[in-house]
Amino acid sequence: MLDIVLSSLATAFLTLKLFFEEMRIVIITAPFKIMTVAVTGYLIGSIPFGLIFTRLAGLGDIRTIGSGNTGATNVLRTGNRKLAALTLLCDMLKGLAAVLIMDPIIAVIIGHDSVLYPPVVFIAGPLAGFFAFLGHIFPVWLGFKGGKGVATYLGVLLAIAWPCAVIFGLVWLATAFISRYSSLAALFSVMAVPVFAFFYLPPYSSIFITLMSIITVLKHHSNIQRLCTGTENKIGTKVKQIRPEHFAVK
Repeated sequence: MLDIVLSSLATAFLTLKLFFEEMRIVIITAPFKIMTVAVTGYLIGSIPFGLIFTRLAGLGDIRTIGSGNTGATNVLRTGNRKLAALTLLCDMLKGLAAVLIMDPIIAVIIGHDSVLYPPVVFIAGPLAGFFAFLGHIFPVWLGFKGGKGVATYLGVLLAIAWPCAVIFGLVWLATAFISRYSSLAALFSVMAVPVFAFFYLPPYSSIFITLMSIITVLKHHSNIQRLCTGTENKIGTKVKQIRPEHFAVK
């Protein structure tokens, strides 16, 4: 048992060392290119679909109810399940798109010099996904208050390592089936994925996935408190529909 722990710690140390070495090379050799990747990813992620959809539907400002977040869970509190599902899908697609469009963007920026910047080529997708995730949670347009990042997190996983997305889904379904808590299922899922990523993915992917998992857990601090006190809503709990007049349009 001790050998396994020591081996895991050694692997973790090596992974971190490789990651920081690659990031150092990227920052030194291609600062403009890596900034372009980060900003593009952030701008894609910062599109507040929950707020846009609820306003287009005549439901006012989603930030004035519930948790104040713009994610699908808070949109569901309007009682409009279709709108919540659409928000969930689009928030997930933000993470997916941010990663997938980086290959052609980097190809255009670097051109025939891609051989000179291999770390940029490899890190571009995961980095863009990570910043899309940050953009969703901390959108500059909304005073850096967005959603909790679970849907965008899943979209990033689908793009950079679909087996991780499968593990996320399986853990979520199993936990939700047993506990009936959506938040607990999300927490267990984002804690399980980095373990798989750590052993099977390159350092630049596993580190970004781990960072997203840590931030997601921190963003669920209020859910964790309610889980501890037994006041968290379970899946299937009826959500009281909120009429448009309950909203204060900003």
